[in-house]
Amino acid sequence: MMRISTFWYCLKQGVINICRNILFSLASIATISACIFLFCLFFALMANVEHGAQMAENTVGITVFFDEGMSEEDIGAVGSEIGGWGEVREMRYISADQAWESFKAQYFEGMEELAEGFADDNPLAGSASYEIFLRDISSQQEVVNRLNELAGVRRVRYSSALAAGFTSMGKIIGVISAMIIGVLLAVAVFLISNTISVAAAFRRRENEIMRYIGATNYMIRAPFVVEGVLLGFFGAVIPLAAIYVLYQEAIYYLNERYQIIAGLFEPLALHEIFPSMAGFAMALGVGIGFVVSFFTIRRHLKV
Repeated sequence: MMRISTFWYCLKQGVINICRNILFSLASIATISACIFLFCLFFALMANVEHGAQMAENTVGITVFFDEGMSEEDIGAVGSEIGGWGEVREMRYISADQAWESFKAQYFEGMEELAEGFADDNPLAGSASYEIFLRDISSQQEVVNRLNELAGVRRVRYSSALAAGFTSMGKIIGVISAMIIGVLLAVAVFLISNTISVAAAFRRRENEIMRYIGATNYMIRAPFVVEGVLLGFFGAVIPLAAIYVLYQEAIYYLNERYQIIAGLFEPLALHEIFPSMAGFAMALGVGIGFVVSFFTIRRHLKV
């Protein structure tokens, strides 16, 4: 188990190494910060896209209408078949009478006497339907195609643009984020490796003396690993602080200036995504610093 004195020695030497190579260190921190800032940005975008897709899955359904004159028993049989599909999360049956009552409440509000003329003649007769909600909105088109092939189905009404929009947006954000973050990660690895290499060169004589007096490999290498971890830590803290402020400002700006969009889609609150975002960002930053410094110092210090 590491003693406290050993821990403070490694931490002190790691800080000294950073200060000795301040330009390389700042470049490494800046690159990691840029990488993690973009990671957090794309993380927030993807989280909101998934949130929007879930809202669509819960509020936007597929409506299936049947041939006029089709019996309730036949409609129920088709409904039972649809309900057994794995893509279907929930479905509701709306009879012709229910459809007419809903229509009257919506379009004849305050003018109920106009609807009395249809008391014995339902104008929506033959409009019995099922409203279907899916587990995953990306499977909408496949389900619609299967519904159109069913016997007795007259028409299928759905919003193809919404499903395609969320699905394509998620794919585009995923590809772009992977490419940009991948490039920045490669640059960050290169800079951290160079920073550790320069620090090892500065302390080469000191490390040789430590080896001669019996210092373990761990004691010689640990300060450089601590240096890499500190670079990764600072490279994660800075963009997290920036995202914390910018995300709140963006939500406020959206609600104030684009109320129409805010009314259609409610973005996730910061407290809903920040804890998991911060965890991933810290793991990414510290992990990069640890792994790169560990293998770099093993290569440069054959002790």
